[in-house]
Amino acid sequence: MAKVNIGGQAVIEGVMMKGRKYYAVAVRKSDGTIVTDSKESVSIIERVKLFRWPILRGIAVFVESLILGVKTLSFSADLYGEEDSDYKPSKFEVWLDEKLGETGEKIIMGLTMCLSFVLAIGIFMILPMFLSTLFKKVIPSSFVQNLIEGAIRITIFLAYMKLITKMKDIERTFEYHGAEHKTINCMEQDMELTVENVRGCTRLHKSCGTSFLFVVMLVSILVFSVFTTQVLWQRTLVRILLVPVVSGISYEFIRWARICPKNKIANFLSKPGMWLQKEFTTKEPDDLQIEVAIAAVKGVLKHESMQ
Repeated sequence: MAKVNIGGQAVIEGVMMKGRKYYAVAVRKSDGTIVTDSKESVSIIERVKLFRWPILRGIAVFVESLILGVKTLSFSADLYGEEDSDYKPSKFEVWLDEKLGETGEKIIMGLTMCLSFVLAIGIFMILPMFLSTLFKKVIPSSFVQNLIEGAIRITIFLAYMKLITKMKDIERTFEYHGAEHKTINCMEQDMELTVENVRGCTRLHKSCGTSFLFVVMLVSILVFSVFTTQVLWQRTLVRILLVPVVSGISYEFIRWARICPKNKIANFLSKPGMWLQKEFTTKEPDDLQIEVAIAAVKGVLKHESMQ
């Protein structure tokens, strides 16, 4: 295991890597150069002891990952947009920049994150619940209805994954996703961070966000089975309120699977998430994409090693 625990995500034509106290985004520009931006980002887990408790730390990591993910995606999108000669900002963007400056960007970022979260809850949590009620007259059992809801949720999730893989831009992002995993795996094996070494590593990783999302689907079936009711508005409220709990429990499993790499149970239960990565969300990167992922890791290590 690496001395510095690093995770990350793919962004537009680049990779973001996050260490304990710093993160770095590396993006390759059209002229071939790599732009790296490193900033301090201390988790609330480090600052507030309460959030070091199991479940609570998972909720904290989930929220912070959403915020940092939107922030770094915005950075790469802005960098990518600067190179697009055909791009012209809308009147609203111009007005917002003139009136609010950086504050306007933060407002847009916040609204984007909230909208994304609401859509995710609606599509993957609430919609399956409503569809499962169609079986209420035939199957009155709340427990069985919950199982049907879980099956619908997983089906929608897999269909969504299959759909987005058809998009060319998303395929490029999945290649960077593969580069991110390969680089982290190389580092965790205590190998020197070279393109050759990284290329030889697997593009799959137990701590991947894809695996996390799939675990969320499974954990939600168990949690919602405990807190079940036939009253529709109560079922809806329960699902919304328990999303942080489900994410917290899911994080604990992902964390356990990562720190126990030789545990047979952890390896077996991780297989569905690893399969999803292999089939959908990671692609084999080229050497140029690997170089970007390495640059992102080094952008973190440069600061973390000074601590």
